[in-house]
Amino acid sequence: MLPKLDVPMYSVNLVSTGKPVRFRPFLVREQKLFLMAAESEDGSEMINTIRQVLKNCVLDEIDIDSLPTFDLEYLFMNLRARSVEEVVELNYKCNNRVKGDDGEEKTCSGVVNLKVNILEIEPTKNPEHENKVKITDKLGIVFKYPTFEMFQKYEKMSENEVMMNILVDCIDYIFDDEQVYYAKDTPKKELEEFVDNLQQKDLEKFKKFFDTMPEIKKDIHFKCPKCTYEEDITIKGMQSFFV
Repeated sequence: MLPKLDVPMYSVNLVSTGKPVRFRPFLVREQKLFLMAAESEDGSEMINTIRQVLKNCVLDEIDIDSLPTFDLEYLFMNLRARSVEEVVELNYKCNNRVKGDDGEEKTCSGVVNLKVNILEIEPTKNPEHENKVKITDKLGIVFKYPTFEMFQKYEKMSENEVMMNILVDCIDYIFDDEQVYYAKDTPKKELEEFVDNLQQKDLEKFKKFFDTMPEIKKDIHFKCPKCTYEEDITIKGMQSFFV
């Protein structure tokens, strides 16, 4: 019988809870899953593969499918860094407008090579972020975070339909001064009617919850070697780091 190789174990704290999660690097069998997903050129297939690989590699009992989008992104980026390499190289095309030899303006299109250490990326935390939103003095909503599963469920809808469905799905419970109404015990139709009867100013309060959620992003300064234009750019989401 062939000897078994020792596989290292790592840990990272989830953004939403601060609790550590242990994981092992992905192996050749998981790499094969990524290759098949890449060949399909299907974004949903890649997300499903990432979720499956995380289920294989995470050593603690957590529900990967119910993780907030930013937790899943942060966990996967740490997994990828420990499995492949910490530094990724990104090619950014310069969008600066320059004059050509004929005097006409055109996009520079110079390519800038950027190197990013994934393990140095920390999720943003907005001090104004709250998951409890008051509608009136006696009525409010407590939200839970959206997951990739939610977005996949509505991917064929219009942007407005997606956001309204995500809003309803993210309701954890509604409360007033007498009772708590849990979304899991309430028909979705009733939740939709509740949202439909809100005022526009209330929707703006909910928008703040989504706008201030933690993000996986990195601010990078670059200088184009072709036109010498300099700019600060922000790279967001795990897809941006592995294109």
